Order: sequence, then structure tokens, then C-alpha cells
Amino acid sequence: MTEDSQRNFRSVYYEKVGFRGVEEKKSLEILLKDDCLDIEKLCTFSQRFPLPSMYRALVWKVLLGILPPHHESHAQVMMYRKEQYSDVLHALEVIRFISDATPQVEVYLYMHRLESGKLPRNPSFALEPEDEVFLAIAKAMEEMVEDSIDCYWLTRCFVNQLNNKYRDFLPQLPKAFEQYLNLEDSRLLRHLKTSSAVSKLPYDLWFKRCFAGCLPESSLQSSSLKLMNSALCIRRCASADSADPVLCL
Repeated sequence: MTEDSQRNFRSVYYEKVGFRGVEEKKSLEILLKDDCLDIEKLCTFSQRFPLPSMYRALVWKVLLGILPPHHESHAQVMMYRKEQYSDVLHALEVIRFISDATPQVEVYLYMHRLESGKLPRNPSFALEPEDEVFLAIAKAMEEMVEDSIDCYWLTRCFVNQLNNKYRDFLPQLPKAFEQYLNLEDSRLLRHLKTSSAVSKLPYDLWFKRCFAGCLPESSLQSSSLKLMNSALCIRRCASADSADPVLCL
């Protein structure tokens, strides 16, 4: 029996006994052992398989450029990230823009605005549509990442990537969504078209937020992950000519 056939046999066996994803986890661990992580392979893996929770934050930080591909630099770079986080947080405290009563996701938003040079003078400023998107994604990220520093950096870089690299593809996403849905569930697509519901779907809300905040908080975390992953896979289809890696949640 060849090595490939043995691997296929093990995969089928693991699935039958309820251990789906064992082979995928091993494959990811092999990728993460490299001294210099392969960004393209990690991106491809993230699009095809769900990331184990124990490796999720690391993979996301590498894909978003928060951490460099080289393992030996991770500790030092993350130390700089923590220092920057602390400095920005302290600045907001000094100018009394935040207090202990400020919700954590709003703290992230104010930090992001301060670093972007867009912090208003009054903490009671009216939220812009882009602020609503940031808060929705930050809330979703909080459900998946325990560390507040990781949560801020992941949210900040995730939102920046969406705004800077994929905003131009938003008009193409409804069509890409229909193509993707046709492959996954053609019967559902036919029903939506027959009932004239396709044109009434809240595409703008879905894709700008990557489905963050579109589900009730009581929904299972895995459901949120699958939906957000689908949103970014659709973005990847729409930007097929781009070589930039896409974060898959």
C-alpha cells in the first residue's frame, strides 16, 4: 500500500469513528514546524479546513502580518506589539477618553481611531458606518480569541485588510455569492430566485461585516466561524487575480 493510499484509508477510518480533522491537524502541525512559515500554504489550508482553536490565533497573526513568517522573530515582534498596545491604551487613559466602564470593543475602536489619526475630541461622537463594522468584527473576534492584545491586533489588521485590499470587490460579491451557493446548494438558490428573495438579501451588511453581528449571540461559535470563512472564500473568488493572502475565520 502506497503512502497516499494509507493516508486516504486513515482519513476515512478517522471520519467513521468520529475523529474528523485528525489528518488535517497533523498537516497543519507540519506546516507550523517550518523555520519560515509558508504563507500561501497556510492560506490554502485555512480556506479548505477549519483551524484548530489551539493554532487559530497564531495562523491568523501570521496571515495578517502581525507576526513575520520566521519563528525566531515571533517573541520579539509580539513584545513590540504588546508595548504599542500598552502605549496607545495609556494615551487614551491619560486624556480620559476611556475609563474602567468603557466596553472593551469600544476601547479597541478608540485605539484604532487614535492610531489612524481619526480620534475625535469628544468620546460621545456619532459612530460612522465603518465604526459599526469595526465593532461588529471586534465582538465576533472576542468570542474566538481570549487575549485582549491578540484580539485588538487581529481586529485592527483584519479590518484594515478588508478596507485597503478588498473594498473594490464588494460590488462583485453578490454575483460571486450566487455562484458559490449554486455549487453548494443549487436547490436553495432556485428557491430564492423563484420567491424573488435574492435581490432582497442584505448583501451590503453581510459582506462589509463578513457576517459578524448578523447572527444572534446565542449561535454556536462554529456556525459563526463557518459563515465568516464562507464570506472570505467568496472574497477570494472575486479577487482571484490577486496574490494577497486572505484571512479565513
